[in-house]
Amino acid sequence: MALILCIETATEVCSVALARDEKILGIKESSARNVHSAMLTLFIDDLIKSSGFQITDLDAIAVSMGPGSYTGLRIGVAAAKGLCYAIDKPLIAVHTLQAMAVGMNDQLQMTDDQLPMTNDQLPMTNGQSGIFLCPMIDARRMEVYSAVFDQQNREIREVCAEIIDDFSFQELLTDHRIAFGGEGAEKCKPVLGDHPNALFMDGFQASARFITRLAEEKFREKKFESLAYFEPFYLKDFVAGKPRVKGLI
Repeated sequence: MALILCIETATEVCSVALARDEKILGIKESSARNVHSAMLTLFIDDLIKSSGFQITDLDAIAVSMGPGSYTGLRIGVAAAKGLCYAIDKPLIAVHTLQAMAVGMNDQLQMTDDQLPMTNDQLPMTNGQSGIFLCPMIDARRMEVYSAVFDQQNREIREVCAEIIDDFSFQELLTDHRIAFGGEGAEKCKPVLGDHPNALFMDGFQASARFITRLAEEKFREKKFESLAYFEPFYLKDFVAGKPRVKGLI
């Protein structure tokens, strides 16, 4: 029974969960903008103290590896690496979109009265097989990071960064219902929402709680990352904006 600290900072959500044998012992998170650097270490400290464990009791630390926010990923991975180095524990990296797909599938398996806020079509999918899951992360403007998984968490369409238009996902939507979730899905709903096979999980967000199952699997299989060489999966290169100085062109 591994005790694993899970960190999710790939999106606007700053989230930390403590899990043992996939069971969530505690979670702290905030969806306020730009709080990762200020709140992450506080969340970790509060969570460990309130659980009754010591930081050295951890068996591993798992971190959401991306794709996602450049700054958020850097903060989360740096914190995870620092803790692993300090307490000599292994680092586990979990694909952000795959973890979100796990959470989406779990919510789809709930009974109707337990379902989160969704559109009117979503409860119709409950208990039925064959639906694909498409977690989306906002990548600015009309671009999103996305991937498509089946309900066994197998990748159907690999991760990519793309601009969503009326023709996006048409090949898959012709024969399959697809549930879209995440901050990126919310801005795509006006474009894809009229398709009868497109379902939107309103309000669904990334969370450290969705990392726990994949982290436990990797722990059992001893799939650990190098503290020296591991880097987040950015997908796109970071492009810094040019500073504007008053009086200069």
